[in-house]
Amino acid sequence: MRKFSSYGPVDPELHYYVPRQELVDFAYQELLGDNPDKGGHYITVWAPRQTGKTWIMQKVFFKLQQNTKFDVVILSLQFLYEVTDVNRVVQLIARELTKKLGLKNITINTLEDFHLLFKRETLTKPLILIFDEFDALPEVAISRLVSVFRHIYNTRQSQFDKSSAEKDYLLHGMALIGVRSVLGVENVKGSPFNVQRSVSIPNLTHDEVTYLFNEYQQESGQSIEAQVVENIWSEFKGQPGLTCWFGELLTEKYNQATDQAITMAHFKGVYAAALDLLPNNNILNLISKAKQEHYKQFVLELFQTETKIEFTYRDPIVNFLYMNGVVSVEQVSLNENYVKFPCPYVQKQLFSYFSREIYHEKMLGLYKPFEDLSDTITDDSLNITRLLQRYEQYLQANRELVLKNAPRREDLRVYEAVFHFHLYLYLVSFFRSYDTQVQPEFPTGNGQIDLLIRHAGQLFGLELKSFADQRQYRKALIQAAKYGKQLGVLEIWLVLFIEAVDEKNRQRFEADYTDSETGIVVHPVFVQTGKA
Repeated sequence: MRKFSSYGPVDPELHYYVPRQELVDFAYQELLGDNPDKGGHYITVWAPRQTGKTWIMQKVFFKLQQNTKFDVVILSLQFLYEVTDVNRVVQLIARELTKKLGLKNITINTLEDFHLLFKRETLTKPLILIFDEFDALPEVAISRLVSVFRHIYNTRQSQFDKSSAEKDYLLHGMALIGVRSVLGVENVKGSPFNVQRSVSIPNLTHDEVTYLFNEYQQESGQSIEAQVVENIWSEFKGQPGLTCWFGELLTEKYNQATDQAITMAHFKGVYAAALDLLPNNNILNLISKAKQEHYKQFVLELFQTETKIEFTYRDPIVNFLYMNGVVSVEQVSLNENYVKFPCPYVQKQLFSYFSREIYHEKMLGLYKPFEDLSDTITDDSLNITRLLQRYEQYLQANRELVLKNAPRREDLRVYEAVFHFHLYLYLVSFFRSYDTQVQPEFPTGNGQIDLLIRHAGQLFGLELKSFADQRQYRKALIQAAKYGKQLGVLEIWLVLFIEAVDEKNRQRFEADYTDSETGIVVHPVFVQTGKA
């Protein structure tokens, strides 16, 4: 029986997979060309890590091999990632290509000679070339090589009166996979490869995720509750590597009763393990990029709830984080695009990492050993408003210590996310003696952070916001009510962080709001972050 795999390209005979035939056909046609007799296109195939770029292009490679008019070569350049000398890079690439093509009478030693490898006098028929892991090369090698390919492409284009096999160069089509630098964002002199067409590999769609798990059910005979598959889609948003990794956990590592259906209870347990117990190379790599000082400030800013950040590939920070799977794009329209986290699972992992990086020790002194907490919590009740009042008192009493090492923006103000991290860890510490769960949730991936508290069989929802102005406040009330309806609760708390608030405005804006459409009651509560 096949298995789920998230470790490199999948084997259809061994692993569950999604055909993605439209993507394969599209890339195939790009390399072949609109009119194959005239020549194909030079394309870049790009996407964040573990999205299936290599596997898709391998399928394209196998399909191209059926056409005997062309030689087709696919070559991974990962083995060159530590080679810094451009001429040595060229020598090693040329050596591999001549071996695969069976060429005997040519030796390439320098970059200046490299173009000769693709001459009509050298090759026996038009060549379609696929370079995988092209961005493993050093920046200078990428820049110099694509300059050669641009020269070859332009020369072929100028010979429009000749067929592909009659042109001076026989490099008919070419694909560079995983090429961040070739897009021109990180090259300060501009991209020397502005002739390429861009092929982006998206995440799996909702239907493709459903197809993937339907394949498992049909082959294994084990059923999966529909809500489980919906939650897998919601949490991972079709990211192929993470989706298949979780599929592996769900159907193998933690699947002890294969004669029983996989239920939501099973999903919740496995998901908790995936968050806190099991290392994932994709997540470890992602965090290693997000915590770099050059990018960390941007990631922390993305946790803020006041405004969205515009998405553009021209921004080198956005581009780097996107290509490494730290962020994604929220497309509202063709001319309105924003940065967001790629999926709730990734956002939770980043939230957990940064909250513990900033506040790595358990909070002490939240209450005295003999203090009566019955105004806040008992075995069967929880007063959220009083709990938040206690938090504000703790923050005010320990403000200098809490903010001593907190990361700050260029204007020296503390990032909004710091208070979200701190409140979350305060709650975790507060409930350490109780059978109470605190879970961060990120419904939109952009600008909405919620804390869910489960106590005594009840669910309490807290939506965290910064108080910006009255208009945003009114919108936040409506948004909180809608989220309360999604949670299936009758009331929800809107936690409003603000630097300072007087008693008059506190009484005015902390009034309960009952949403006319949903009937949900919203309890606004201020948390003052500045000195009282």
